Amino acid sequence: MGIRFKNKSDVFNVSVTAIAAVVSVGIMLYGVWHFGLENAWPELVLNVFYIACIVMMWMYFFNGPITTKQFNYWCTLNVGITVLLRDILFAPPLVNYPLHLTCLTLSVVLVLMLTYFYARKDWKTYSKRNLWMIFIVDLLIATLYNIDIFLETSDEYSTYLMVEIWIRPTITYGMVACFVKETEDKE
Repeated sequence: MGIRFKNKSDVFNVSVTAIAAVVSVGIMLYGVWHFGLENAWPELVLNVFYIACIVMMWMYFFNGPITTKQFNYWCTLNVGITVLLRDILFAPPLVNYPLHLTCLTLSVVLVLMLTYFYARKDWKTYSKRNLWMIFIVDLLIATLYNIDIFLETSDEYSTYLMVEIWIRPTITYGMVACFVKETEDKE
């Protein structure tokens, strides 16, 4: 079983993404245990999608039984579902309404970007700039959520939220790094 990427920077990108995501998911699972299932069950649902992305990333990285097309479809679908659930349908109430509206708008834009990306028949023609825009929009959403946490009064749950917010941008970074590498290989 060989690895898909030979360049050290590509191996580093995927490894850092996977390690950070595994640690973050572990902290989320601890949070579900610590705060109780009745308070943190949505995080458990999101964990299923995050863990699926991590597993697919590792299968893709190690040339497992997943093709590039399958990785593209299922990883973007999982990320899109987490955006839809966490940021649109069950959006957390934010202290600042303009900040809330901005996060909601960016989340809708991110879902549209992901939908457009995996719905393309020839998705390898998608430019690197467009791929990185997926990550940048997700990073902006996480940054705005962090700003909101700083504006609210701090409690025990705040630290847990600060970690939880950055899981999806970490996974999105790894996903985009894999896609960018795949488009570079085909050129």
